[in-house]
Amino acid sequence: MQTILGAGGAIGRELAKSLTDYTTDIRLVSRNPAKVNETDQRFSADLTDKDETLKAVEGSEIAYLTIGLPYNHKIWASTWPVIMNNVIEACKLHDCKLVFFDNIYMYDPAYLGNMTEETPLKPVSKKGKVREEILSMLLREVESGNLTALVARCADYYGAGIKQTSMLTETVFNNMAQGKAPNWMGPLDCKHSFTYTPDAAKGTSILGNTPDAYNQVWHLPTAGNTLTGQEWIDTFAKGLNKKPKKAMILSPFMLNLIGLFIPVMKELKEMRYQYEEDYMFISDKFEQRFDFTPTSYVEGIRQIIESDYS
Repeated sequence: MQTILGAGGAIGRELAKSLTDYTTDIRLVSRNPAKVNETDQRFSADLTDKDETLKAVEGSEIAYLTIGLPYNHKIWASTWPVIMNNVIEACKLHDCKLVFFDNIYMYDPAYLGNMTEETPLKPVSKKGKVREEILSMLLREVESGNLTALVARCADYYGAGIKQTSMLTETVFNNMAQGKAPNWMGPLDCKHSFTYTPDAAKGTSILGNTPDAYNQVWHLPTAGNTLTGQEWIDTFAKGLNKKPKKAMILSPFMLNLIGLFIPVMKELKEMRYQYEEDYMFISDKFEQRFDFTPTSYVEGIRQIIESDYS
């Protein structure tokens, strides 16, 4: 049995598809799970409840923690440590391997232009400090020999069918498809990596089913021909056969103003530093180990347009 904890999100759904390369014995866990594959087992659970988490993991060989919480640092601070503790205890009790789907919020901003698995941790945001805390919880158990786990780390992501959970989709793609000006969070000439969700899911499934990948941190496969903000806009416009309108730069003041009406935009303010210089996510370790070529940005955008905007 391979179990996805947080199966209803963008990554969880794609992961369920990818895991069929290895097993048909897949359990989907969320508050209201929906089947992705015909043979999926649905299991309703609240991962903040320890007993429910123990039952959700029972019988599993591998558990994938891919849950996404509302984008609010107060919710993250109160909820993430509880979930991580419950999942760790469940995996220890049931002798289950754990794959943690992580992000880069805890990295030292001084290294944004060349992020690898060796990048130092030095979070400057509230959400980044929460991510560092839960990562430390996991790594302590691994280092003590109490848990077999790995960290599958992703850059900001984009993909088809995730119009509400991808910053790139919400501020650029959706606006442009509706004939509006795209928004960007920093200088348009800064490069910014994005991981394509099918690649992230495929990489996570490969890692989970590779015994010697455990007890390590891995960057999930991400295209290296990194685009600038303007190039993201121009490439999407070309795919739509539209001339792009001039982008609106979301300054801290603008984020505060918009945040009065759309709370999530105010939450983005502390993450704006990621757009003020080049953001380069390097996945050479994974690509070389598994001979994997990430989906190019041009192809990823083409597939998104075909799926969501045609």
